[in-house]
Order: sequence, then structure tokens, then C-alpha cells
Amino acid sequence: MDFEHPTNFYLYDRRKTRDVKVGSVGIGADNPIRIQSMITTDTLDTKASIDEVLQLADAGCEIVRITAQTRRHAANLQHISEGIRSAGCTVPLVADIHFKPDAAMEAAKWVEKVRVNPGNYADKKKFKTREYTNAEYAEELDRIRGQFSPLVKLCKERSVAMRIGTNHGSLSDRIMNRYGDTPKGMVESALEFARIARDLDFHNFVFSMKASNPKVMIGAYRLLVSALNDKGSDWNYPMHVGVTEAGDGEDGRIKSAIGIGSLLNDGIGDTVRVSLTEDAIFEVPVAKSLVSVCSPDNEAEWKIVDGEKAPFDPYNYSKRKTSKIIVQGIEVGGKETIRVCTTQNKFEAVSHKLKELGDFQPEIVTDNSGIIEIDPRDNDEMHRINQLEDPVLVTIKDKIDLPVVAGFRLLASRLGERHSIVLKDTFFPSSDPNLKFEKTLLTAASRMGSLLCDGIGDAILVQGEEAPGQSLRLSYNILQSAGVRIFKTDYVACPSCGRTLFNLQETTAKIREATGHLKGVRIAVMGCIVNGPGEMADADFGYVGGAPEKINLYVGKEAVKFNIPQIEAVDRLIDLIKEHDRWVEPPISNGSVDVNKIEEKSAVNPT
Repeated sequence: MDFEHPTNFYLYDRRKTRDVKVGSVGIGADNPIRIQSMITTDTLDTKASIDEVLQLADAGCEIVRITAQTRRHAANLQHISEGIRSAGCTVPLVADIHFKPDAAMEAAKWVEKVRVNPGNYADKKKFKTREYTNAEYAEELDRIRGQFSPLVKLCKERSVAMRIGTNHGSLSDRIMNRYGDTPKGMVESALEFARIARDLDFHNFVFSMKASNPKVMIGAYRLLVSALNDKGSDWNYPMHVGVTEAGDGEDGRIKSAIGIGSLLNDGIGDTVRVSLTEDAIFEVPVAKSLVSVCSPDNEAEWKIVDGEKAPFDPYNYSKRKTSKIIVQGIEVGGKETIRVCTTQNKFEAVSHKLKELGDFQPEIVTDNSGIIEIDPRDNDEMHRINQLEDPVLVTIKDKIDLPVVAGFRLLASRLGERHSIVLKDTFFPSSDPNLKFEKTLLTAASRMGSLLCDGIGDAILVQGEEAPGQSLRLSYNILQSAGVRIFKTDYVACPSCGRTLFNLQETTAKIREATGHLKGVRIAVMGCIVNGPGEMADADFGYVGGAPEKINLYVGKEAVKFNIPQIEAVDRLIDLIKEHDRWVEPPISNGSVDVNKIEEKSAVNPT
């Protein structure tokens, strides 16, 4: 299947969609990219829910989502909506529905939009392996049609919008058995429901393809766009984009920037939600800033070449093949891990405290490294490099009028495969210590992360951050969040919501404190079972709310310990990790300093 939009990967052209109305707010078409968030309050707590919605609206959130896990919760949306409107606030409300068609039918009476997850709407996951005949599969679709059609008719009657929101972690058994937990399965899951809506002449809906793994999420959205293009111009529905279970702090922001930013850079995305394991109010400024840094206005005109082939598979991650070379005693390219570069000036600034930097070590100093800098539009120079007998390390020269992502894609397309590429976050190195770190973080992550998820890059150099130690930390954290170099414990943590059965922020912090030394171990922290087992597909161990003050522990997708009192659960998680021979004792402190404390700036409390 050919990727039909953007026209090519060297042209910024926001995907053309129809206008979907959520109350008075338009999504898609010529509307600006809309900012969303979701309250964390219990939906049955009317006053607290109203207060949090008003707080989000005051912060610039344009659409607010509220969970409605049962009909009783959905019915209380009436009182929440009335309270918000009586306060003079017109922000549209979205009911978040999982499993319960009766809750959806009730919620649609009181809100401007309903989100359904086709993986679990009227489906309970049983994780059963079976072969569906075509007749059995069609029977399943007829059953779903009977459950979903009443909601579609009600939404059409009341002019309520809908989001058909697929989650990688909660695909139906029907989809899992035919397609697996793949981007193709995610797309087909959404299309099953979209066909029903269209058959009933309902078109006021948007799609989403969320996953905690940015590579999966990016591939799924691209595949969906291609599938919609193939179906015809009237399948031009807008996209809600987001990375689910991104986590908190800098890691959560970086992972969100990689997934969301990659799509925005390619013109895909009409409304965004940054999902952080923090108070919802902190999601809004991050989303705003991310949309801003991914605007083509921030770079040279996003059109540098016509007719150039894409140097990667848009749907399936595969690292660009290169030959291994030695640079300053470090192996680069081939099957080696992606390396971290710094400049001579920055290296000299941290050379006296390398032990204090811990894992965030500079590996290649670009000055006198033999790296060749080039303008990939220079055909003569490209030809000269490609004629070299031995493989070399190549990057794009600074102070050049190229957009970063398109520029490196062009370099990857025109450069001989044996040569390795050093990615940069900007072609204009910063010497300004007063830049807001969150913006430099989001810029670097959205650009470098996009390229890394395309399979491009053998080393990276962060130039937009002036602070030497902090630029190294940012480099490593981008590699970790892109899933291309795992050097520390990896966490998948969902944002809190009204379904959450424990304090996610406190619990995540406690688990980090206990397990943060387990390099390469992936731990999922989930507030409830809606997406938990599925989003933990890539995790080694899972900590999931099963009931109030009760925790279930998982190994991969399998629940192995049930109804553990919350007060014991972290210790029991450690025991489980030990049972599977993944535990090592924390290192004895040798007086080293965490690089997070070396630099004063942070993404959470930027200066």
C-alpha cells in the first residue's frame, strides 16, 4: 500500500479533512489544531468535576473529556454540564466510554461528543485464541452493529460528535485473532465502526489510533490515512492524535513529542491530547507548546524537493542499513547502538565531572571527528561522498535553510547506505542559557524522535540546548523514549482519570524509587483494567488497579497475582521481578550526583 499523504515526505501540507463540530468548536478543515485534556476527578463528584473542567478551560483547553464508566456515572454528566454552563463556560464535553453501550446512550443526552473504543465497546476481552470463519466473523460484526447503531442514531439526532478511538492495548479478540495487535489490526478495528456510522449517514466523527509505543502509534495513523485515501475523498475524517500512557516528567513529555510531533510534522492531526501521569492542568501548556514547535512557520518552507523517494517504510520500523565504522575509538553504524555526540566546548565544560553524569556520557566529540557536513541538495557534493571508498559519518551543515526532518530524510534518500548519519535537532546551535527548556525539549524530541522512528540516524547531537549536561540527558532520554536505545528502567504509566483506583502520581513515584536501577526492565503502571493488559504488551511487569485499594500484578499480558492490598503491592512487585530473575540490588552510592540535579532547568519546572 502506498502512503498517499503527505504528497511526499519533503512537503508540509496539513491533511485536508471535513469539518466536525463538537458543540461550537470545529475540528479539522481550516480550524486550528485543537487542544484537549481529561479530568481526573470521580465523575460522581459533581462539584469537583465542575471545578476541574473550569480550571482546564481557563488554561486554554478547548475540549474536555470525562469518564463515564457506568450508566450512573453517565447520568451525572447532566449535573456537571449544567454546572459548567451556569458558570458561563461553553467548553464542549466528551464522555469517555468503555464496554458499556447503556452508559454511552445516557451520556449522549448530556455531552457534545462521545468517545467509543471499538476494541471494547460491547466486547469483553477474554484473550482467547480461536479461528473465526468468515461466517462467524460476519456474525460478530452483526452483533456489534446491533449494539452500536442505537448510539449512532442518537448522536445523529442530537448533533453529538463522536470519536472512534482505537487503542493498541484494547483490541477485541475478534481483531486480535485475525490481525494480531498490529497497526493493521488497529485500523481495521476503527473501520468496522466507521462503516456502521456511514451506513447510517452519520459523518460527524473523528478517528484516533493511540498506543504507548510511538513507533506503533505513528505507523497506525499513517496506515489509517492511507486506507482512508484509498477509500475516496469523502472518507476525509479528522484525526485526534496522542500517545497513551506516556508517563510523567521529562520522559512523558519526550514520548508525547515523538509520537504526536512526528505526525504533526507530516500534516496529520487536527486535535491533540498530551497524556501525562500528572494533574491534567499540566497537560494543556505542553500540548500548546508542542503544536507551536511543530508549526511549519518555525522552520524554512517545508518544501525542498519534488519526486524524491521516501528513504524508509512509513508503516513498519526498520533501521536504515549502514556499515560499521570507528570514530574516536567508538563503533558507529551497522548493528551498533545509536551514539550520543557533543561539541568540544560542551565536553570541556563537563569533562571534570564525567562520573557525576552517570549514564549520560558523551561518546563522540564532533570537533576533529571526521564528520562530513553537507547540504543534501548539493548534487555534486553528494556524488563525491558516495564515491568514497570507505564509509564515513555524515551530517547536515549548520546555518542552512532546511527544515530539520525533511532535510535529514533527503540526506538519507541520497546518501549511500553504507554511510552513517548524525542527526541534529536544529541547524542553529543555541548559546542562550535563558531559553525555556520545555520548548527545546519538545523541539528536539519531535524532530529527532520522528527521524529515529523512521529508522534514520546512527548518532545524535542536541544543539538547541545550551547547558552541556542537560543536552546529554536530553539526548539519552530521546533515544530511550523512541525505543532505540534502552539504558534505564522504562515505565509505561497511564494518565489518571475518574476510573483510576489509586493515586497514580504517588504510586508511580514510589515504583520508580524502588525499581529505577533496573536497566532495560519495562514496568507498566495502570490505574484500571480498561487498557492495562493490552498496553502492557511490551512491558515485562505490570501494576494494575483491580479494585479499590487492590492491585493485580502482571507478567506481560498475564495476570499472575490478584487483589493484593495496595500497601503491600510495591513490595510484591519487587518479589515478582525477583522470581523472574530480573532483579539486581541497587548500586551502593559512591557520591555521584544525579545529572537531573546538576542542571537547574527541567521540563516540569522550566526556567
